Amino acid sequence: MPVQIAAAPNLLSANDLASWRGVPPAIVSDELNRAGAMDAGIKPVAPGWTVLGQALTVKCMVGDNGPLHVALTVAWPGAILVADAGGFLGTAIWGSILHGAGAKAGFAGVVIDGAVRDVAELRRSPVPIYARGVTPAGPHKGWGGAINAPVQCGGVVVSAGDLVIGDDDGIAVIRSDQLSGLLERCRARMAKEEDMVAKIAAGARTVDLIGLPTPDKIGR
Repeated sequence: MPVQIAAAPNLLSANDLASWRGVPPAIVSDELNRAGAMDAGIKPVAPGWTVLGQALTVKCMVGDNGPLHVALTVAWPGAILVADAGGFLGTAIWGSILHGAGAKAGFAGVVIDGAVRDVAELRRSPVPIYARGVTPAGPHKGWGGAINAPVQCGGVVVSAGDLVIGDDDGIAVIRSDQLSGLLERCRARMAKEEDMVAKIAAGARTVDLIGLPTPDKIGR
């Protein structure tokens, strides 16, 4: 069955993309009313990684990594590959060979809702990878799939071109229709949290800073 490829998304300018650098996914999710964050199962394979870029989405049949090979042929420099493998952990659909090819194609990161393998080599790569699990079992090919179509990854709907931001906490996704004004709100929240940390260091109590009501005391 052939892989279906939809039109490539519109890309942000290099300056617009770079303006998001340093904004954590936790801040993004907070400003999106606690939405947009992938679930805790999507973890970085190694600590200390961050990712920032626009999604190249791939839908795979369970255990089949054929569409991922095809995705390499339509990748753009700086893309974040976001693959929906159904969360299946019995078969790895990504490993060192694909990761090396993805690095050559210009990927800035890889996010897999499924399993990967060859993690010792993946951890040495400059290209960050996030996944749901690890297994040595290899994939099949040839069942078809879709590229640049909407997918789900970690419980979040991701469309081609969505902004993907990640760090040690995990991944957050921003739709194009959510971008307007969001960066300014994120920066304001970051400044507010820095101020809160300074006030705590000076002796303030968190219950006072966030305005929790005085608790009712029952009995003695």
